[in-house]
Amino acid sequence: NSKVVIKFLQVMQKHGYIGDLEIIDDHRAGKVVVDLVGRINKCGVISPRFDVCLGDIEQLASNILPSRQFGHLVLTTTYGIMTHEEARRKHTGGKILVFFF
Repeated sequence: NSKVVIKFLQVMQKHGYIGDLEIIDDHRAGKVVVDLVGRINKCGVISPRFDVCLGDIEQLASNILPSRQFGHLVLTTTYGIMTHEEARRKHTGGKILVFFF
């Protein structure tokens, strides 16, 4: 199971979109058990992983997310995997991975 998926799920958990995460390591592929709390309307992968500079984050968010009030873009940055708001606070860009709202 990839580290990226687990980090992404932890971001969703931090923002309250999913409940508990249980990572089952069976020394093969492994499994992740996720408690859903019914807050996710849509979740999607953005492929290829486009480079996003700090100035483009706002424009990209308005293109992908339904409104400014809710929804998150997840970026992979040099500071780790985080939402677009955190990236803006840390003043960094990165590659876009997924969105959810």
